[in-house]
Amino acid sequence: QAQLVESGGGLVQAGGSLRLSCTASGRTFSSYAMGWFRQAPGKDREFVAAISWNGSSIYADSVKGRFTISRDNAKVTVFLQMNSLKSEDTAVYSCAAKLFVATTGDHEYAYWGQGTQVTVSS
Repeated sequence: QAQLVESGGGLVQAGGSLRLSCTASGRTFSSYAMGWFRQAPGKDREFVAAISWNGSSIYADSVKGRFTISRDNAKVTVFLQMNSLKSEDTAVYSCAAKLFVATTGDHEYAYWGQGTQVTVSS
């Protein structure tokens, strides 16, 4: 059973930056694709970014050019660097894991963290 723990959330002004981290344990991390999803109050969970086992990444259109996902297999950690934050980025951000290839569907991810709150003030 994989365990995922997020950190790095907080309150930031619009235009600012945050870096989220998600540390995994319990599985062979390097074989897993890691994704970030977010859920704002009253809205469905939505895909943000994901990175495959080989390092290839995909992004939601709403964050392209502003967010960067990366992974450090030695530290069993995936990062989400968020720049030029907007008020509409406010949400609970959760990381998730699935085997091998990154996809955008949350139902395809088997393991989930508890989430970390990101609040962007305008």
